[in-house]
Amino acid sequence: MSFNKTILTDPIHFLAFGFGSGLLPKAPGTWGTLIAIPIWFLLAQLSLEYYLLVTVLLSFLGVWLCGVSSKKLGVHDHGGIVWDEICGYLVTMIALPVTWYWALAGFILFRFFDIVKPWPIKILDKKVKGGFGIMIDDIIAGGLAAVILQLALYFLN
Repeated sequence: MSFNKTILTDPIHFLAFGFGSGLLPKAPGTWGTLIAIPIWFLLAQLSLEYYLLVTVLLSFLGVWLCGVSSKKLGVHDHGGIVWDEICGYLVTMIALPVTWYWALAGFILFRFFDIVKPWPIKILDKKVKGGFGIMIDDIIAGGLAAVILQLALYFLN
């Protein structure tokens, strides 16, 4: 069985690989973040409390999903595992207005922090292993992006 077929037919891999978006040949993290945008648009219709609850639950699920997928593949934090980008983007977008320009600003800021990995993200990315290690750097990147976006929202209002 080919690698792509394995990813697309195994439900754990399929979710961990962002519904298959992590299989795209260039910049899988970017594709995973793009997949997160329509998910955000759907979840943003919920109350803030439910949005936060679902984001936390998806993140905890991600620790398990990413850990199991990584272990099955025999590769820690395979580049195609993008569930962490999905959750990181959802963290980025907490309590923001549902518009295309906030979605774009969140996308750009989250990708910036996920790629550049400023302190403490880089340390966590290198030192923490397993599903938690795969998820935590993106959750923190999302948190940093969220702080900047919330400040922008405050000063723009």
